[in-house]
Amino acid sequence: MPRSDKVYYVYIVASRSRTLYIGVTGEIELRLAQHRSGTVEGFPKPYRCHRLVYLERFAYINNAIAREKQLKGWLRARKVALIEQENPTWEDLSAGWGKPAARYDWRAEEEAKQVLRRSAPQDDND
Repeated sequence: MPRSDKVYYVYIVASRSRTLYIGVTGEIELRLAQHRSGTVEGFPKPYRCHRLVYLERFAYINNAIAREKQLKGWLRARKVALIEQENPTWEDLSAGWGKPAARYDWRAEEEAKQVLRRSAPQDDND
């Protein structure tokens, strides 16, 4: 069976009060934008579940769907334990998505290396 470059995601979003919603998608950025704008009808909309607190990647949609069903069958305590194992502070894992990356300052790194070399103890046997 040929493998595509497509990636599928099982995700858990939470509200501020930690109400959980588990979903599956092939377009995680789009799906999160839909959750945040309220265009995803059903359970997550009235509860304002838009914080991405857990994410798994899959190469095949069937595996992603099976995992989604598995997680939905778990008790809440087990879902919370899964989230807290990977994300103990319940940070929004998508908080930096879509923001421009900071420019890397290689000069600052080189200057720091030079300072370290100058301050390193000298060997008396030189």
